[in-house]
Amino acid sequence: MPGKILETERLILRRWEAGDAEDMFRYASDPDVGPITGWPPHKNVEESLFVIENVLNGEEAYAICLKTDNKAIGAIELRLKGRADLANADDECELGFWLGKPFWGRGIMPEASRELLRHAFEDLGMKKVWCGYYDGNSKSMRAQEKIGFAFQGKKENVDVPMMHEKRNVNVSVITREDWKRIKTSGN
Repeated sequence: MPGKILETERLILRRWEAGDAEDMFRYASDPDVGPITGWPPHKNVEESLFVIENVLNGEEAYAICLKTDNKAIGAIELRLKGRADLANADDECELGFWLGKPFWGRGIMPEASRELLRHAFEDLGMKKVWCGYYDGNSKSMRAQEKIGFAFQGKKENVDVPMMHEKRNVNVSVITREDWKRIKTSGN
């Protein structure tokens, strides 16, 4: 399915392609990447291809790529009603993301997330975007704080089916009004 391309200063956010499977596997096979976000490390390139074709196939699912080489280094998605765990209204969605470990700490996820929030509020007309992270995922917590999400509460003992366990989920939200205020203030 051809899709839109979103760009930032350093990044291209584009639809996943079958040819991205090796790049995805390179980062999704790292045990420090998937388990903290609720899925086991990928075992082979075929598993990564399956995920591209069957999981990261939502209308607003994007590969995060550096402009320098257009290779996938992570994933970001606005999960619309029906695909989201936290958003149930047509004018709300949920932001989900992960990034390959070599790219942590470089401001890539906040940069990609800010563009997806712009897209959610300006292009898609969303009023709220929800986001969550499991206890212990401090990198996701910090990324959410940097882009303006406000902590709303905690859901305890939530099933994490792919990891065969239960975890606590910290839930955050950003409203269109909050996003406009942050954008105007230049933060």
